[in-house]
Amino acid sequence: MEFIQSISRMFGNIDIQTKALVASTILTIILGLIVVPILRKKKIGQVVRDDGPQSHLKKTGTPTMGGIIMLAAILVVSIVFGLKYPKIFPLVGVTIGFGVIGFIDDFKKLILKNPKGLSPKLKMAGLIIVSIGFAVYLLLSNFGTDIYIPFAKSYIILPKIIYALFVVLVMIACTNSVNLTDGLDGLAAGVSSIILIFFIYVSMAWGDKVNSVFSAIVAGASIGFLFFNINPAKVFMGDTGSLALGGAISASAIMLKMPLILLIVAGVCVVEAISVILQVTYFKATKGKRLFKMAPIHHHLELSGIKETIIVPSFWAITAILCFIGFNII
Repeated sequence: MEFIQSISRMFGNIDIQTKALVASTILTIILGLIVVPILRKKKIGQVVRDDGPQSHLKKTGTPTMGGIIMLAAILVVSIVFGLKYPKIFPLVGVTIGFGVIGFIDDFKKLILKNPKGLSPKLKMAGLIIVSIGFAVYLLLSNFGTDIYIPFAKSYIILPKIIYALFVVLVMIACTNSVNLTDGLDGLAAGVSSIILIFFIYVSMAWGDKVNSVFSAIVAGASIGFLFFNINPAKVFMGDTGSLALGGAISASAIMLKMPLILLIVAGVCVVEAISVILQVTYFKATKGKRLFKMAPIHHHLELSGIKETIIVPSFWAITAILCFIGFNII
């Protein structure tokens, strides 16, 4: 704790959001330098599908479940900044909650050597429970059930039960979309970092200091993780990290009362998810034919001859453009 506070003091009068982001980034890198060798020593490595891009076979054995590095950094830094902004803890709680579900899945796959991991039903049940918990918190805290409509630049007020269901839907969709985006070195971490930086600026513009600090902490953890996850990745985040990031992004959007903006700023994740839905639907409708060479769409692009090192920065750039568009819309 003293380490985080000393980092904060080093930056003097720099705004609190920058302090939170820098502290989280530095702590994530430090933890990564400690944890990644341990994961490698324990041989907690990635199992790569043999029916995917052949270039991925060399990634077999790369340490995974690295999302615990981000979760630890987010928790520690949030506790420090939460002393001043205690309303940050529900946001951190939902992020950790989703991360724990991912951790259980990773643990079963990688430690207990159960290739199926957490069953889809149990995994979905866990995501729904955490989402419902967050929705209930919002209703009990009189947060309000109004949702911002970006293009109309107005709000719509939903009945409480409809609002609760909508919150659950947004969080489930976002966590699964980010999870599906996590398939190339640095892709999910980079895209998530850009989206969270967008939410830092929107929160500041909206005068929401708590949400801006929270977004900065998670963005910092994502940026720090990129230090180890950028091509060639030294560690993968696993479901532990991707579900936590999806939870943080959705929680930030909901706290700003603008979850619909995710359809724009998280467009890359949306397309990734849609590509999987289309692939499965087409496969069932045509009794075995495929719409894409492989889903999600980043794998289709790889199998079409586009290198991973081109796809990832391109998706980062697209996300940055979408965030710029989103900022101007709202």
